[in-house]
Amino acid sequence: MTRQDARPGIRGIDHIGITVPDMDEAVAFFTGVLGGEAVLSFGPFADDTGSFMTDHLGVDARAVIERITLIRCGNGSNIELFQYSAPDQSTPRFRNSDIGAQHIAFYVDDIAAMKAHLDAEGIRTFAGPLPIGEGPAAGQSILYFLAPWGLQLEAISYPQGMAYEAGGGARLWSPKDAI
Repeated sequence: MTRQDARPGIRGIDHIGITVPDMDEAVAFFTGVLGGEAVLSFGPFADDTGSFMTDHLGVDARAVIERITLIRCGNGSNIELFQYSAPDQSTPRFRNSDIGAQHIAFYVDDIAAMKAHLDAEGIRTFAGPLPIGEGPAAGQSILYFLAPWGLQLEAISYPQGMAYEAGGGARLWSPKDAI
């Protein structure tokens, strides 16, 4: 029995949920800049008198999900965008070093072309692309960038694989293998 077989039917990541401040801006970014496809949009959802929102989602009972939009991202996981309004809503700006911070990495075939595209779109990028030349991740190049509202994202590419793969054994799942 493999490690995967020991789990109760988990096959992979279906989607990543992100709460955004402006749905139209987020959809335009994920479709227009990153090339995703908006497949499904619905809402609003609220429970004006009960505790559905707290019981099922762990948010304020008077929170409203204004809209949900699901974006297909190439051959990888989908992204589910939420636009909420809630009495206790906060707007933290996490850095990668902060506990609870996260980022989404998109595999790209040509990371230099992605950098040029992001620059042309006016998207803030950090230094890079950075080619990794040593260690188990050697062979990959990375580029961090920000969505207009501050969400941290990464472009990653390893067209010839990564150094750790030469040792055999378990390999990470890769969207380049799904092509």
